[in-house]
Amino acid sequence: MNLEELKKLREENFIRHKKKKREYYLKSKQKNSSAKYKDLKSIDYSEELNDANFLKNMKLIAKKQKGHIDDRKEQIMRKIEAYKKQKKEYYEENKEARLNYDKEYRERKKEKLRKYRREYYRKNKDKILAKQKEKRKLNKE
Repeated sequence: MNLEELKKLREENFIRHKKKKREYYLKSKQKNSSAKYKDLKSIDYSEELNDANFLKNMKLIAKKQKGHIDDRKEQIMRKIEAYKKQKKEYYEENKEARLNYDKEYRERKKEKLRKYRREYYRKNKDKILAKQKEKRKLNKE
């Protein structure tokens, strides 16, 4: 066999394998879906959605949802409290480290901040002075 024949044979085997795999998938899917919907009854939407039943059904759905939320409310509140407690403990544990980091950061950036402020005030000098004069007039009155 030459290389071309081997490639062709490999391609045919691959196509056959994919086809077999696809058939198995479809068969399995059909089997699962028929089992899943076997117990469900068909719904008559004209009856379900008429004016008399619609309001009743909406109330029933709302009641079920509220019941579910009420059942879980305690768990949710416990989780929220635990999260708040954990956050507070973490804050307390790392307070010193955070303060030290902030102090070091300010020291590193001190000169850069000074230059930025100087430049900012130089550019906006007229606006800043006008605002200050306005505030002084308001405070006098």
